[in-house]
Amino acid sequence: MTALERVVERVDDRVRPDAAERERLETVADRLAARADEALAANGVDGDVVRVGSTARDTWLAGSRDIDLFVRFPPDLPREELERLGLAVGHDVLPDGREEYAEHPYVTGTVDGFDVDLVPCYDVGAATEARSAVDRTPFHTAWLDGRLDDLTADVRVAKQFLSALGAYGSDLRTRGFSGYLTELLVLEHGGFSGLVAAASGWHPPVRYDPADHGTAEFDDPLVVVDPTDPERNVAAVTAAEQAARLQHHARDVRDDPRVEAFVRDPPAPLAADAVRDHVDRRGTTPVAVVFDAPAVVDDQLYPQLRRSRRGVRSALDRAGFAPVRAAAFADDRAVLFVECATGEVAAVDRHEGPPVAVADHAAGFLDAHADDPDTYGPFLDGSRYVVERPRKHTTPAALLESDALFGVALGTHVETALREGYEVVSGAAVAALADEFGRALARYFEPRV
Repeated sequence: MTALERVVERVDDRVRPDAAERERLETVADRLAARADEALAANGVDGDVVRVGSTARDTWLAGSRDIDLFVRFPPDLPREELERLGLAVGHDVLPDGREEYAEHPYVTGTVDGFDVDLVPCYDVGAATEARSAVDRTPFHTAWLDGRLDDLTADVRVAKQFLSALGAYGSDLRTRGFSGYLTELLVLEHGGFSGLVAAASGWHPPVRYDPADHGTAEFDDPLVVVDPTDPERNVAAVTAAEQAARLQHHARDVRDDPRVEAFVRDPPAPLAADAVRDHVDRRGTTPVAVVFDAPAVVDDQLYPQLRRSRRGVRSALDRAGFAPVRAAAFADDRAVLFVECATGEVAAVDRHEGPPVAVADHAAGFLDAHADDPDTYGPFLDGSRYVVERPRKHTTPAALLESDALFGVALGTHVETALREGYEVVSGAAVAALADEFGRALARYFEPRV
């Protein structure tokens, strides 16, 4: 047995649910499934209930305590009826539950300490016939049934490893590895050690095709063709950065197998004084747009924050403030954070015109600038006309405090929230954000792979 395999055994001992936890989960899951069957009958629906996800495949981690029940409805049921009946069954099973929305609404709640999702879907004949994304999920469980019997420990260890890296989860905040993707990768490589060996040598784009479909092409750094649907890449949501993070840490644990590599170690929040020290040491000008976070789910919020962050960074770059790095984070409030190498630019901006020899363009340039009393020039620099025009904004904060902010690419809900009011914080004053965002600022100013 290799050193890594010994570590895998020790980690599985820590993350494998014990017999008592398994029995509690099975008891609750069976009771809820029976309730769902009764609710279907009471509503006159010819449907059924299937358990999906990691608890159905025995690849769940001790303490994760998630039960996913899918209620399958006839495929000819209108979408509005599926939503109505899905919620009716969900509330019958989880009377204290709340409604949430993915592709369509579902009911979620807590029962005896377990987090339960009751999700309606269509009982289609094949994953390729899915009418909504969730319709595929029961096929994932069916395809993996029996294939993971000897690999459940390896899957649990892989999930724990990815969790420790902050790379586990297909939500649009994490953009990491879903449970299904992790299971397929472990299966593809015959265990966690095989996955580590393979990931250590990845050269993206990387492609796996577990069912040998061999048809569709995908433009993603990591491709795992869904064995139940050849037109779908299971890793489509996985960001290139997360795939690279797995590769980095795979090499690390390959070269130095140790249990500590499987333990999540989030950074300690930075205090305000530490933030000021970083800003002073770096000699940069950070600027933050702070506003009330839109009241939308994370899968809507974080793509919009990333879009808005890119828009703000691009605007600051075009204005000459030379962004070094940018981030976005949210709690009750949200922050678009950009660190600029240049904190103030000259009051004038050089703008080169056409060569004198290009008569038509030259005339247009001269006409455009001839009567502007605030413009220096036009004058000649070599064979070109040049003007020096007044800048509208000489600091990053001034630009972001102006209407120019609403001329950049912003997420829809983010723009709405900004129009309701926002604050711009600049320079060492960003230290005031430490009370609310100390951990996010620690990730920014003390980054690690």
